[in-house]
Amino acid sequence: MGIEDIARVAVDCGFRIHKGLGPGLLESVYEAVLEQSLVRRGLTVERQRAIPISFDGIAVDEGFRADLLVEGRLLIELKSVERIAPVHMKQLITYLRLMDLPLGLLMNFGGATLREGVKRAVNGYGDHRSSRAVSSAGAVQGC
Repeated sequence: MGIEDIARVAVDCGFRIHKGLGPGLLESVYEAVLEQSLVRRGLTVERQRAIPISFDGIAVDEGFRADLLVEGRLLIELKSVERIAPVHMKQLITYLRLMDLPLGLLMNFGGATLREGVKRAVNGYGDHRSSRAVSSAGAVQGC
């Protein structure tokens, strides 16, 4: 399965979860449900994976934690806030660079609908040569 296919499955699952549970729950609830939904779809998911970082000879075993890492290639960062702030996208792009991953999704379950709460970030992926954010909307059936 290609990374775009994985992203479509993730977005579809996110839409279904938001529609079923609604906004306003804790981020950890959406994270657990999305993890299980993706596993149910046959994907490998790591939740709250510790990511080590090093800088200038300094190594930190747990520089940050990835909310969800799908198939070892797609990073999903979850939020449950009224509105995505610019710092949320900066965080995702930095995580993608540190993990050397091509694609990440920022999913905010705090808004009235998930449509405006799903954002993509790329890290030298496909035709893109620099990290930049792009809106996303795509869905597939059955979660």
